[in-house]
Amino acid sequence: MSDFSDPTADRRVLREAVIATALAMNAAGINRGKSGNVSARLRSDGFDGFLVTPTGLPYSATDAVDIVAMTLDGEVLGDRQPSSEWRFHRDIYRRRGEVAAIVHTHAPFATTLACLDLGIPAFHYMVAVAGGADVRCAPYATFGTQALSDHALAALDGRRACLLARHGMIALGADLGAALALAVEVETLAEMYWRVLQIGEPILLSAEEMAVVIGQFSTYGQAAIRQPGSQP
Repeated sequence: MSDFSDPTADRRVLREAVIATALAMNAAGINRGKSGNVSARLRSDGFDGFLVTPTGLPYSATDAVDIVAMTLDGEVLGDRQPSSEWRFHRDIYRRRGEVAAIVHTHAPFATTLACLDLGIPAFHYMVAVAGGADVRCAPYATFGTQALSDHALAALDGRRACLLARHGMIALGADLGAALALAVEVETLAEMYWRVLQIGEPILLSAEEMAVVIGQFSTYGQAAIRQPGSQP
C-alpha cells in the first residue's frame, strides 16, 4: 500500500481541500476554534477509505501531512490521530455510498436548538434542502462514541443533515463544497427558526406541500450541477 502520509502524492490536493473546508467553516461563522471536523472520501490506488482532520490541531496550523487517512474498517494509516468523531465519518461512508464529504460543526444556532433536543421542522420550504420534511435531532450520546454514531446514522436516514443533541450538526455532500454549503444553509435555517420561536409557534408547511417542494428541488434549475443551498 502506498504511503498515505506522503504530502507530495496526488492525494495532497484532497488533503488541502479538507483543510480549506475546515478553515472556511470557521470563517463562515458556523464553527469556532478547534471544534468540529471535516472529512472526504478517498478512493485511490485500490484504497477505499477517507481523509479526516486530526484531533487537537488548530486548522490554521494543520498541513497536508497532518490529515489522517483511515480505512472503512477504522484503521489509521500514518502517525497522526484522527478526530475523536471518526466513527460517524466511517459509518456514514460505509452506509451512504453517494456521500463523498462530511462537515461536522458546532454552529451556534443549530447547537442552541440541539441543546433543547429540537430539530428543525417544516417552518420554511428550504428545510427540504436537507433531503426531507425536517432536520432531525439525534439523541445525546458522549462525543466520539459508537452510540453517537448510531444515533447520527438513524437521524440521517433519508436526510443529508441532522443536529446532534447538546453537541452540533452534521452535513453531507457529494463533495466538500456541497457539504459546506449545506452546513451553512442548515445554520441559516436554525437561526431563522430560533428567531421565529422568540415571537411564537410557526405555522408549519404540510407534509403534502413539503413533498411537492422536495420534488421541485430535484428538477429545479441546473439540476446536474446545482449544489445544496441554491434557492428556487
